[in-house]
Amino acid sequence: MTIIGMLHHRRDPKTVIKAYSYAAVAKAEGVRLFYFSPGTVNFVNRSIRGQVYENGRWQERIMPFPDVIYNAGSPEKLAKSKGIVDKLKSEIPFTTHSIGNKWNTNERLLEAKEFSNYLIPSEIVKRVDTFHKFIASFQRVVFKPIDGRKGQGILFISKIENRYEVRAGAESAIYTKQQLNALLNEKLAVGTYILQPYIKSVTKSGLVYDFRLHVQKNGEGKWTITTIYPRIAPKGSIIANINSGGYTNYLDPFLQQEFEDEAFNIRRMLEHFSLALASHLDELQMVQHGEVIDEIGIDVGLDENLKIWMYEVNWRPGCPPTFYLELDVVINSIQYAKYIAENQSKINKEIMEAKKKKMAEKEQVPVIAITGSAGKTTSKAFLGSILSKKWTVFESKDYWNTTEHTKKHVAEINDSHEAVVLEYGMAYPGVITEHCSIIQPTISIVTNIGLAHVGNFNNSVEKVAQAKSELIHGMDQNGVLILNKDDDNSKFLETKQFKGKIITVGIKSSADYRAYNVQYDDNGMSFKMKLQGTEISLFIPIFGEHHVYNALNAIAVADYLGFSPMEIKAGLIFKKPPRRLTIYNCRENITVIDDTVHSHPQGVRAAIDVLSNIGKNRKIAIIGQMRELGELREEEYRKVGDYIQEKEIDVLVTYGFRTEEIGQQAIMKGFSAKNSFHFTDKDKLNALLKTIVKKDDTILVKGASKTNMFDIVKFLDETFSE
Repeated sequence: MTIIGMLHHRRDPKTVIKAYSYAAVAKAEGVRLFYFSPGTVNFVNRSIRGQVYENGRWQERIMPFPDVIYNAGSPEKLAKSKGIVDKLKSEIPFTTHSIGNKWNTNERLLEAKEFSNYLIPSEIVKRVDTFHKFIASFQRVVFKPIDGRKGQGILFISKIENRYEVRAGAESAIYTKQQLNALLNEKLAVGTYILQPYIKSVTKSGLVYDFRLHVQKNGEGKWTITTIYPRIAPKGSIIANINSGGYTNYLDPFLQQEFEDEAFNIRRMLEHFSLALASHLDELQMVQHGEVIDEIGIDVGLDENLKIWMYEVNWRPGCPPTFYLELDVVINSIQYAKYIAENQSKINKEIMEAKKKKMAEKEQVPVIAITGSAGKTTSKAFLGSILSKKWTVFESKDYWNTTEHTKKHVAEINDSHEAVVLEYGMAYPGVITEHCSIIQPTISIVTNIGLAHVGNFNNSVEKVAQAKSELIHGMDQNGVLILNKDDDNSKFLETKQFKGKIITVGIKSSADYRAYNVQYDDNGMSFKMKLQGTEISLFIPIFGEHHVYNALNAIAVADYLGFSPMEIKAGLIFKKPPRRLTIYNCRENITVIDDTVHSHPQGVRAAIDVLSNIGKNRKIAIIGQMRELGELREEEYRKVGDYIQEKEIDVLVTYGFRTEEIGQQAIMKGFSAKNSFHFTDKDKLNALLKTIVKKDDTILVKGASKTNMFDIVKFLDETFSE
C-alpha cells in the first residue's frame, strides 16, 4: 500500500480544512495518508510523528517515512524549516514544487519565449518616475504587489489630462500628481510592486471578467483540465477575484451569452492553451530545477480581438466551492501522488530527456550592430530595452564603440545571452571592417550618413558612406539590414551586392516602418504607426523627432525577431543615455537642456528643434564647436547660423574656436546683434549667464564631450537650483 505524507507548516490538521478531504479520498483510493509538520521528523530512525484520521478523529501515530510527500504548506512558512524540507526532498519524492512568485514565473516564461507573447509586459517599480514614464505610454495601468494574493493591494490607475483616477476594488478617487506620488512612495517604502498595462475584458453588460484555468496531473501522470470558469467582477469594480467580491459562472452558458457563434471555438482555445502552458511550465521546471509540477491555476483575459493575455499563474490554486469540485481536485492529487511513488525512474528519465531536448533546440543568437553618424547610442538603448523584456541581452556600454571595446566584448559575451547589441563607431576607413572581423553581425542598422568626422574623409560625404558600408560588407550576407529611407545621404551606401533582407524606416517617406502624427508631449515624443497590421500609439521618454528614427530602428529589429507590439511599447520606456537631451528643471521655471556628448551639424539642428518645440518663453542656445568638419566647417557653421534665425531663437551664445561665425551668419540673416555673444573663456561665459538668465527661460547647451560643455550645464544647475 502506498503511503502519502501530507506536509504542512501547521501542527494541527484540524486547522487545515482540506486535510480531512485528502484523508477520506486516500482511504477510498486504497492509499494510506498521514499528516505531519517539519518538527515531527526523525531522520535517525527514519520515522515521523504524524496524525492519521481514524474513527472520526485525528490520532497521533509514529509512521515510517512515506513513499511520497504531498507538499501542502505555505512556502514562506515552511522556509523556517528549510533544512528539514530539503533533506526530505533528497530522500523522498514530492508531488509538487513551487514555481515561484508572479515575477519569477513571468521571467521564466519570457526566457523560454514560447508563451512570452501572451504575457502582459511588466516592470518592477523602484521609483515614482518609472511609474510616470509607464503611464505616459499606456494611459491606464495596473499597480500591484509582486507577491499579492486574492486580488489584494491592486490599484488601477488612469491618467486623465493632468489628473489621475485611482481605483481599488469598487472605490475610486481623483488624485493630483503630487498626491499620487505621495501614495506610491508610501507603498514602495514597504513593499515591491510591479506595473502592467491594463487589459480590460468586459461583458456585454459592461462587467469586468476573467477566466480561471485550473489544470492538474492525473493518475497517469498526464495533464488534465479540472475546470475552466469565468469570474465576474461586481458592478463598479474592476477586480474579478472571488475574494474581492467577484462571482463565478458556468463556462458554457457564459460563452454562449457573450460570444454566441464563437463560443465553441473560444472554449477549445482556452482548453488547448491551459494544457499547453501547463506542459510548457512543467518542462521548464524539469530543465531548470530537475523537478516536476502537478497543479497550476492560470488567470487570463481576452481583449477586444479575442487574444489571450495571461494575468498571472498561481501555484496550487484554490477551487471554488460553488462548483463542488473540491473532491475532483483531491482525487487527482491523490492519484498523482500514487503515480509519483510508483514511477520515479520513469519521471527521472523524462527529466533527462527534457534537458537533452533543450540543449538540441538552442538557437543562433542574433548579433545586432549599429553604426551611423548620429543616433547609435540611443538606437542601441531603445533596442536593448525592448529585447530585455523577454531575453537576456548583452548590450555594450554607452559610447563603448571602438575596436578595442569590441575585443573586450568577445570575452564578456557568454551562453546566457540570447541577443547581442553593439555600437560600431569609426573615424577612419577600415575601422568597421575590423569590428566585423572581431564580431560578425547578423543584423545591422545604419542610422544615417552625416558630416561627423567628414574632415577625415577628404570632406566627402560619399566617402563617409563608403566607410559605413563596411558594416554591410562585413555582416552576415544573408542577414537583415535596417536603413533610414528619409536620409538622402544613405543613398550612397553600398547595398547592391547585399543578399539579405533590407528593411527601411522613416517618417516622411513610405518606409516599411513609418511613424506619423509625431508630436511633442510633456515628457517626450508620441507617434503612431502600423505594426503587425494594426495602428498603435507609441511614446518615447526623450525629446526630438530624430529620436523617433532611433526608436523606429529598434522597433524594426524587435518586430523581425518576433516581439509583440505590447512588448515593444513597454520597451520603448527606456533608460535614456546620459547627457542626451537631458532636462533639468530649475527654480523659477527655468529649464536646462543638456546635449553635451557629441556635436555635428545634423545633431546641432536636431537639438535646436527640441529647444524651439519645448521652450514656452525665451529660448537661449549655447552652441559649442563642431570638430572634424575639415574644409566644410565654415559652410556648416553658416548653415547653423541660418537655422538659429529660422527657428526664432531669442539669445545665441557660442563657445570655442571660430564658432563666432555661427553668430555672424545669424546676424546677417536678421538676428539681433545685442542678443548674440561669443566666448572662448568658460568662466566669462558663465558670468554672462548669471546676469542674463531670467524666469521661464529654456536654455540649450549643445557641444561635444571634448569641449567639456557639461561644465556649463553643472554651473546652470547649481546657480539656479530649486
